[in-house]
Amino acid sequence: MAFSVVMPALEMGQETGKLVAWRKKEGEPVVKGEPLLEVETDKAVLEVEAPADGILAGVKAKEGDVIPVGQKIAWIVRAGEEVPAEVAASHLTDAASSPIPHSFAQADPLRSTGAKISPKARRLAKEHSIDISAVRGSGADGEILASDIQALAESKTTPPESETLSSPARMMAERTTQSWTTVPHFFLVRELEATGLLKAREKLGPALKETRGVKLTHTDLLVALVAHALTKYSRMNASWTGNGIHFNPHINVGIAMAAQEGVVVAVVPKANAIGLGEIAAQRTELTDRARARKLRPSDIANGTFTISNLGMYQVDAFSAIIAPTQAAILAVGRIADRVVATDGRSEVRAMMTVTLSCDHRVVDGVQAALFLQELAEVISEPEKWLK
Repeated sequence: MAFSVVMPALEMGQETGKLVAWRKKEGEPVVKGEPLLEVETDKAVLEVEAPADGILAGVKAKEGDVIPVGQKIAWIVRAGEEVPAEVAASHLTDAASSPIPHSFAQADPLRSTGAKISPKARRLAKEHSIDISAVRGSGADGEILASDIQALAESKTTPPESETLSSPARMMAERTTQSWTTVPHFFLVRELEATGLLKAREKLGPALKETRGVKLTHTDLLVALVAHALTKYSRMNASWTGNGIHFNPHINVGIAMAAQEGVVVAVVPKANAIGLGEIAAQRTELTDRARARKLRPSDIANGTFTISNLGMYQVDAFSAIIAPTQAAILAVGRIADRVVATDGRSEVRAMMTVTLSCDHRVVDGVQAALFLQELAEVISEPEKWLK
């Protein structure tokens, strides 16, 4: 029995998806559950798994195509099985009668010329805002190689007058604009002593490296400690529905991280119910997948509170915009030695500045201040609360 491969709906309200790459070639064997293709949605580039075992056949969508959700793009058949007739027939039709809309063909300037371009070269061209229709390839049959794009990028002496954003970057711009203009933000800033955080990382890091093979970071510790604090202050973990407040049943902590498309928020689900080692392992996997453009739909879904840590970039303090539907986001600055007053004396302590952005429809200043107080206490003695 043949199984159809369709453009999946990976997000709420998604109408189309951009095919970034096939992970299998036509005629190759496929195992159910293994990565089959990469799709770019409004949030990120995500991996889509194969729906069945078999052989990939009847592929009728190319890398770069923007495809309506639900449209068939290939089949998975058994050995010796023919591609269903409706797909076989589609290969005999011309571009005007193709099930892929004409506007999609226009989106790829190479399609009309017959020129080829490697996936890496296409990505580089997008990053450097290079019009690939004007590039002369040096590969076989005029194929545009990554080296062609790189050479052209290095020869550019002036910055582009404009830049076309990828779908995730464009959606990030739209969502942050919507949040900033519709959500009544207020901000609380507090300096926290980070001595305990440094000691906890120094003490617990080697054991996790040995047992789990992961490097413990300050972000891992913060995810665990923030999740603990959220168990006491449920409104900080709630959402505004338009008519009232929805209290989320789970504490799913999002981590803002850099990816090729910009910034994505990957989620550690039920962070209060798992140990520090599992948090570090999940964060490592999420970071690797984000950098490799292999995030799965579940990796970015259902976040209830977000942490944005720019301390590793030597940022002292900043304010962050709340992710839509969430009630708050914690912006974390770097840990640095500062002179502080202690019992009338001047002492040098490891300090960090955090800024809590809150939705005033869900929480008020007192609730937010109490949450920060709780966070300050658990950060001062992390090992007392870590699992």
